[in-house]
Amino acid sequence: MAATGCTIEKVEPESETLTAQASKTQAIKKADGEDIKVAYVTNGIASFWVIAEAGCKAAAKDLGVECTVRMPDGAADQMRTLEELIALGVDGVAVSPIDPGNQTGILNDVAAATNLITQDSDAPDANRLAYIGMNNYDAGRMCGKLVKEALPDGGEVMIFVGRLGQLNADQRRQGVIDELLNRSNDSQRPFDPSDAVLKGDKYTILDTRTDDFDFAKAKSVAEDAIVKYPNIGCMVGLFAYNPPNILEAISGAGKLGEIKVVGFDEDDHTLQAIVDGNCYGTIVQNPYQYGYQSVELLSKLAAGDESALPEGGVLNIPARAIRQDNAQAFWDELKSLTGESETSDQ
Repeated sequence: MAATGCTIEKVEPESETLTAQASKTQAIKKADGEDIKVAYVTNGIASFWVIAEAGCKAAAKDLGVECTVRMPDGAADQMRTLEELIALGVDGVAVSPIDPGNQTGILNDVAAATNLITQDSDAPDANRLAYIGMNNYDAGRMCGKLVKEALPDGGEVMIFVGRLGQLNADQRRQGVIDELLNRSNDSQRPFDPSDAVLKGDKYTILDTRTDDFDFAKAKSVAEDAIVKYPNIGCMVGLFAYNPPNILEAISGAGKLGEIKVVGFDEDDHTLQAIVDGNCYGTIVQNPYQYGYQSVELLSKLAAGDESALPEGGVLNIPARAIRQDNAQAFWDELKSLTGESETSDQ
């Protein structure tokens, strides 16, 4: 991946583009002239992370550094990965912690050995230097607004997610709930119990179902919900693979278009369903920039440039709402970033 290239401007909160403008510079090196080697660790295996990996590769090429991307399949595997990276002596690690409350020890071990930042999901109690990502509570509220648009007269809503206990999942879920129940904007509000039936003036959140990143289970829990709750009005998927599996379950039940779907992230199946009118909308992050900005920040820190740290320790890369009117344009831009458009044209 090593090559010389460019740095990019920081993404400002008001930006809605996936890319950022670049300006030519020399390859980044450590003070002793040695090459920089960093690592990017995801919280699972999903299409979302393939986009982030593309950002990592682009940054590594532009900045003349090496980046290893690791996609563990669970908390235990993530811990082993982090331990291995400590042993390898990498110059920095960007991680999306699976269980931050119970991973403080290993995260602090990484921080003691090298530069540690979090991305996608934060671990504010650990000794990380910065967090790169969106405000997940605010994004959850944006998702709740999409549900209101899709189901304006109110109704029964079910939430689906890979796992709870992971901060980004908890915050997204709470944002959706607070928006649907018309609560005040409070990102510090305690999380509602996952099995509680929550009733507001117009909307009832029936339950939250988890699948532990098992795609077959993600589909089966959606199928079970359709059978158990025949009046369900909207199904909300909080991780990238949830909406496609929800849509398969709805299609199998013959209720495509009848049950509304709102999701997170930019899986191709989700975007196609939005274009086709079978999914109302999705809240997208910017995983490409999560990857790019993580590699850029870690590289600058490895070179001794602490001024690269974002103010307050947070680099906010805001979420966007994708509906049918802007889905195709967004998708086209995404394909150009990941190289999919070039591949499909051949």
